[in-house]
Amino acid sequence: MIEAVRNKGLALTVLAAAQFMVILDATIVNVALPAIQKALGFANASQLQWVVTAYALVFGGFLLLGGRLADLFGRRRMFMAGVMVFALASLAGGFAQSPAMLVAFRAIQGLGGALLAPAALSLVLTIFKEGPERNRALGLWSMVAGGGGAVGLLLGGVLTQYVDWRWIFFINVPIAVLVLVMAMRFVPKSLPSARQSLDLLGAVTVTGSLMSLVYALAQVPTKGWGAGLTLGMFALSAGLAMAFVVNELVRRQPLIKLGIFKRRNVSGGTIMQILMPAALFGMFFYLSIYLQQILHYSPTMTGVADVPFTLTLIVVAGTLSRFIAKINPKPILMVAPLVVAAGLAYFARLPVHANYWTDILPAVALMAAGMAAVFVTVTVVTTEGTSQEESGLVSGLLNTGQQIGGAIGLAVLSVVSTSVTKADMAATTANAMLNPLTAKEAIAAAVPTALVHGFQRGFAVAALFAVAASVAAASVIKARKPQPAEVAEILETEAEAVPALAGASTEFPVAVGTGGRLLQDVYPRGRAQRPPAQTIDTRGSA
Repeated sequence: MIEAVRNKGLALTVLAAAQFMVILDATIVNVALPAIQKALGFANASQLQWVVTAYALVFGGFLLLGGRLADLFGRRRMFMAGVMVFALASLAGGFAQSPAMLVAFRAIQGLGGALLAPAALSLVLTIFKEGPERNRALGLWSMVAGGGGAVGLLLGGVLTQYVDWRWIFFINVPIAVLVLVMAMRFVPKSLPSARQSLDLLGAVTVTGSLMSLVYALAQVPTKGWGAGLTLGMFALSAGLAMAFVVNELVRRQPLIKLGIFKRRNVSGGTIMQILMPAALFGMFFYLSIYLQQILHYSPTMTGVADVPFTLTLIVVAGTLSRFIAKINPKPILMVAPLVVAAGLAYFARLPVHANYWTDILPAVALMAAGMAAVFVTVTVVTTEGTSQEESGLVSGLLNTGQQIGGAIGLAVLSVVSTSVTKADMAATTANAMLNPLTAKEAIAAAVPTALVHGFQRGFAVAALFAVAASVAAASVIKARKPQPAEVAEILETEAEAVPALAGASTEFPVAVGTGGRLLQDVYPRGRAQRPPAQTIDTRGSA
């Protein structure tokens, strides 16, 4: 049950502000990566990628658990707890004095996001009545979330260039304080449920397995594939993964009901949601470094250069959502990843001295258009035909897949890029030492070329991720064109809102817990369905 709402508009404003903070932080960090690397002494891109992956892995690994906690202990309580954890971790991250400190606090930020995001969306779904009222609320939610991605790009550049990179973390603190104060006044309480068990072991084992895997990959460029530490971490990852599977099979109320993967569209959609962010994370990670360290863009100009991605994505997603109910989505899922692959292949030929309009913008536009088409369509296909009892799980899997796929993909690309750059520099150093008088100058001059060569190879591998997603759509997904009667039913209740592809530049962490459908599912399908009965008690709710 949920108490009476004093002011629905202000309640939505508070919840959307918290979501804005989470999305802002996802995009604002990427622009500041070169400054962070220089200030804290990250040795290479393989280490620097942990600033992104630590947040994403913990966020994704604990997202489903966060939704369960909201059901067990009350949604407002977990929402406020998540905001507090996120704010304190942001404050500590701003004061970080070493790479290890920053990565640790980024992981804690991810935990805060995993607590607040599903609770916030569950509150929105229970505060607003099913139908036009809820559709309008979700439309505003999506616009705020999408705006957070664009604002983060620009604000990250401005703060990094004109203030200090630490303020990309400090800025979350006043926002969080305001959200907490307003939440106490305007966000309604909900009674906790005693009908769900807490699968903490599942969340810990799956997150530990993924972090061990990424750590093992991070050791490859420096220690090699056969090093004891590398092999040990791979073994630990495999062991924890097996423990997770066993735990999920024997628990009465597991974090993930593994039987759901027997459905081809759920399996295929989840695979695509892992592979596509794997390509996307790497693109923005390396593009930010390339623009600032190779082309010598200022942080502000780097943020401006990334804005066309967000704008293109919003336009394409909003347009496609109006027609997706009338067409067979499978061809889109087969072609859209190839559009992304084309953009990445275009990036794979980046020269050391590039022109933004001819060498960068076309690839950005291709990637944005392809990504928008994939994320809107895959959600429709994956959630089609799921019961209300299963919708929360399927939506959570899609969201979790985005975070985990992006983190693992970036780790793989870091191995490729760092290895190529290291090999090039080793060859250059060996040749330069033949003439010691000019060796130092020759080695310094070779650094940009070696870095760009590594970026090029990383973009090429990212393109393969996108191609693999297209193959998965062709071989696993089953879909058809809706019948006229189905189209008429959908159009009767079509929501007047654009899809929520939040944090467009690096992540799409649309808030999903066990208590609601993925936001994108609400928009293109036009069905703002009531959340699952076992996760949100609607007795006495709005």
